[in-house]
Amino acid sequence: MEIIIARNSGFCYGVKRALRLTRETANKKPSRIFTWGELIHNPQVISDLEKRGIKVTTSLSSLKPGDTVIIRSHGISPSVYQSLKKKRVRLVDATCPKVKEIQQKVEKLGRARAEIIIVGNRHHPEIKGLLGYSHRQASVIESEEQAKALPFKKKRAVLAQSTQDVELFGKIVAILAAKTEELSVYNTICQSTRVRQEATAELAGQVETLIIVGGKNSSNTNKLYEISLREQSRTYLIESPEELTPDMIREAKIVGISGGASTPPEVIKKTVLAINNSCQQN
Repeated sequence: MEIIIARNSGFCYGVKRALRLTRETANKKPSRIFTWGELIHNPQVISDLEKRGIKVTTSLSSLKPGDTVIIRSHGISPSVYQSLKKKRVRLVDATCPKVKEIQQKVEKLGRARAEIIIVGNRHHPEIKGLLGYSHRQASVIESEEQAKALPFKKKRAVLAQSTQDVELFGKIVAILAAKTEELSVYNTICQSTRVRQEATAELAGQVETLIIVGGKNSSNTNKLYEISLREQSRTYLIESPEELTPDMIREAKIVGISGGASTPPEVIKKTVLAINNSCQQN
């Protein structure tokens, strides 16, 4: 059996930066360290941080002056930021620089009183943060159907969650163009996301089964799964090598692996080993 790993699988720059800042903070040994929500969407990483004494919270009442709070890679809203400042905690901002750029863009558009359409998952922490920067000028679109239901407007701006599906964003932009006299389009999808999506789609057409490895609550990982399914019906999403089953790779001569932006490289390596071990046992 041949195993092919999609190019650029594993940690992206924003995730590496967030983990570096968190570990540097832990090395300074402050009294108590929290991340505001999960630092990244990966269960193995969150478990490792908890073993280091870094706890996850989204409760202001759990904090006291002098605590250290690390802002998650997905960012937070200005109101949450101000609430944390009032608690007199030490803040470490691990927001992905790309997400920071989008926050600044949304805030600028909001101040100009522009109607803003954000293409993304309304329940995702990045989107919740972006809405907080919009001065109540933004709404979230998750599908083509929702875009089609919007009324005609003279002027709009549209942008995307950093991990959005490139193909879906393009389709929604096309729908909005027909419903808007003057549409400003900002392609805010992260370059790393675009490369991973392209690599996964390409690999899906070359293999007989494709394993997507990453957190099941990770937006970018789920997008890779959806993109692969368009090309390869035998696509499976697993969080860890332990979830791999013989049926997933049965009779496959070429198996592909693609990892999300928050998937540790060692988990991808262990998945390769698990596939090889499964083949030897069969």
